[in-house]
Parts: sequence; structure tokens; C-alpha cells
Amino acid sequence: MKDYLDRLIELALDEDLGAAGDVTSTALVPPEARGSGELVAKEQLVLAGLQAFTRVFHYVDPEVKVEPLRRDGEELKPKAVAARVSGRLRSLLAAERTALNIVQRMSGIATLSQQAMTAVRGSKLKVLDTRKTPPGMRSLSKEAVRLGGASNHRFGLFDGILIKDNHIAAVGGSITEALRRARQNAPRLVKIEIEVTSLKQLAEAIEGGADVVMLDNMDDAQIRKAVELAAGRVPLEVSGGVTLERLSRLSKLGVDFVSMGSLTHSARAMDLSLEIATTRGSGRARASKKPQD
Repeated sequence: MKDYLDRLIELALDEDLGAAGDVTSTALVPPEARGSGELVAKEQLVLAGLQAFTRVFHYVDPEVKVEPLRRDGEELKPKAVAARVSGRLRSLLAAERTALNIVQRMSGIATLSQQAMTAVRGSKLKVLDTRKTPPGMRSLSKEAVRLGGASNHRFGLFDGILIKDNHIAAVGGSITEALRRARQNAPRLVKIEIEVTSLKQLAEAIEGGADVVMLDNMDDAQIRKAVELAAGRVPLEVSGGVTLERLSRLSKLGVDFVSMGSLTHSARAMDLSLEIATTRGSGRARASKKPQD
């Protein structure tokens, strides 16, 4: 059975190559042509996704050689070379876009996560991700969050209880009843977290024995009052409306966690390129032709 990453890569390549394959390279590049390329950072970033980058090339052609020169989690400056690839030129061209799509997106998540951690440096505040990830990319997205220094919340619906507003509505709007059912019906899951939108709900959640309380879309003044009300009896997590600019203020309010969906759903793909050259005899030439060619 294929593992997660192979299944993701297969789907991504199916989207790009289809049934006909890379018709441009097939028309222009002889089967025996060989080439090499360098993965180059075009801006400062935190590198993430080298393993997946390598697997894409090996999935297309097991004989392609990939030489990592830097490590995932490492900060790169512009013009830094992260890896080299070499092999059949058709294979390099067929794998290029899919490999870049993954490493660019993962590096964007890692870079944004590092920026978030920089904003809360020196405080106890722990920055968490969410389930707001591109479909099929959750494992890679959460890996990138860790590489940037932030932490993972639950992976999916199966590995933790987080009672949200729609769950509360489903049991008649009662925080107490929601917590009671969670304790009764899912005893194996040790921690139970519940989302609240008011100080009244917070008091009910504490009384009901919640292990963690999420303060949803509260402003700074409400959060400050929530910290006073909780008085250390339960860990508090802030969610909703969290930006890089706001993190520094939140780190001073006394909450324990902050969850940021933007780490994975809004991270910008970082600018990395694969600069490929063909091998002609003993020399090398850029794959992109000069006008006189």
C-alpha cells in the first residue's frame, strides 16, 4: 500500500501530466538528453519540504539523483542553493512543477510560523496551527509548522475533542451538557476543549470541568477579563482574528495558547526556482535558449 506522501505525489503528477505526459518535452527533448538543476532561494525563507521535493523526482524517475545541500528548518538567504538534481532531462522537466509547488508552499508555512514565534519570543504563549489546511496537504502543512518553530493542534477530528459552537447548538445550547456528554461518551480522549464566546460561557465551561477553553473572537479587553476570571484554573486558547501584528499584544495578556489558521491557509508560497541546465558534451548550457539559438 502506498504511503501518504506517495499518494499525494501521484495525484499531483496525475493533475499535471495526465494521460499524455509532458508533450512539450517529448516533442523537444531527445530521450537520451541529460541535465542538472539547482533549487535556488530567491528570497529569505525557512526551508521546508526537501524530502517531498526529492520523492517527486524519484517517483517520476528512480534514476534521478537529488543532492540536498541544506536542511529542512534552515533559514536561507536569497541566492542560496538548497539542493541539486541531475538525470534525464525529460524527467527533470516533468517533475519540476510538482516538486516546486510542494517545497514553495511548505517553505511559506514554515516562514510564517517562524515569524509568529518571533512575535511571541520571551513569553509563555504557544502558537498552534489549525485544521485549515489545503485538502490532502495536512501532514506536510503541519510538518512545515513545526519546522518554523510553532506547534500542532489536533491533526484531525479523530485525535482530540474540540467542542465548537455547532456542537453546543446540537445539544440544545448548553455548555454543561456538551461537556457531560463528552466525558460520558469519549472517556479515552483525556483532554476536552470547548469553545466559548462570552465570559458567562467561560464560567460555565470552568464549572463543567473543561480541560482547555478556547476564547473565540474575543477582543483584547475581553481576553484580559477572561484571564482574570479563569485565574489559572484552566488553560486558555485564543482563536479568531489573530494576526502577526496582534501576537505581541496577546503574549502579554496571560493566555496559554493562540491558534492561527492563517499559518496554513494563508501562507504565501515562497519564491524558489529550479534552474535547469542541459549537458552538451563536456560543457553546460541553460535549458532556456538565447535568442541566437
